[in-house]
Amino acid sequence: MCMRKHSLAGFGRPAYAVAALFSTLWLTLAAASPRIHLSPRLVEGETLRYRIETETTTKGQTSTPIVNPEAATRVKQTANLILRLNILDVAAAVQGAMPRTRVRITYEKSNATSESDAYDPRAAALDDQFDNLQGRAMEFTIQPDGTLSSITGLEDLFSTPSARQAASSWMAGITFGARFPRDGITPGQKWNSEELLAGSPLRGLAWRMQSQYLRDEPCASSNPPSASQASSATQTGKESSAPDACAVILTRFEIVRHGSSHGDATPDDYLRSGLRTSGTWTGHGESLNSISILSGLLMVSTESVSQDMDYEIKSAASGSTLHYKGHTDSQSQITLLPESEASSRLP
Repeated sequence: MCMRKHSLAGFGRPAYAVAALFSTLWLTLAAASPRIHLSPRLVEGETLRYRIETETTTKGQTSTPIVNPEAATRVKQTANLILRLNILDVAAAVQGAMPRTRVRITYEKSNATSESDAYDPRAAALDDQFDNLQGRAMEFTIQPDGTLSSITGLEDLFSTPSARQAASSWMAGITFGARFPRDGITPGQKWNSEELLAGSPLRGLAWRMQSQYLRDEPCASSNPPSASQASSATQTGKESSAPDACAVILTRFEIVRHGSSHGDATPDDYLRSGLRTSGTWTGHGESLNSISILSGLLMVSTESVSQDMDYEIKSAASGSTLHYKGHTDSQSQITLLPESEASSRLP
């Protein structure tokens, strides 16, 4: 029986965490309201670079028809990335809507290392995949409604479905960020949102998030806005904001399951492969994002996540099963590189 194993190292909510990297947001004040309205804004010809540092520790055990007593039960993986975002094209926008934007992402630096209590071929393969990303690129278009289209290069870069889902989550972060309310926000305000848990072998799982606009404070990263960003901010009434002021957004989240807990939990792609799934997947965590009020760029983001998994994948034809039970802890930090440091990394 050929069964797909869900890869746990480096993906899931951490991927969404890594996805916060691309929350390049701008903040504008409505003329007749003190609320801050958020929508993605990128400047044609602009180049941005982010450093991503992640650490994921997984403890667990997989039971299969073929017993392997020497299989790894603890894996710690550390990944370091530097990604370059080139804004290729920004179409004219209808007032109040985000413009259609074409973006290229290039992995200028990409490496990962793993430590385990036994050899783990999945961790080794993931390390190799990170290493092979360096120098490679993908492109996509952000539509006015926030959806992503015309994605090229994704399947060439990522050989497994779970890795492609993680990359899609990173790109979607440009569009959705912290799920800001459409009518704007004010300091102290809280709001709720949900995001599907990508790549899970169980149907109906989602991250339920509660966010709060805590305060404004000096940005932690010294990266002044470009001339085009400053001009745009002036035109939208943001010239009164301090150049280094950042909005601080705290988000707490947990995994929830929609639908009956006794119903079939098998996702459609597993059903098409002749598999059935069951079990539980829970998790919680929080992130703290610092976003420049003038440029809308994500300056610094930190995130921590814990997940518990206990699920079974069964072949409808043979009856053979794969059972996984484990716990994952993840931490990540995303930092916008100052232009001086970013420029020094150019070839």
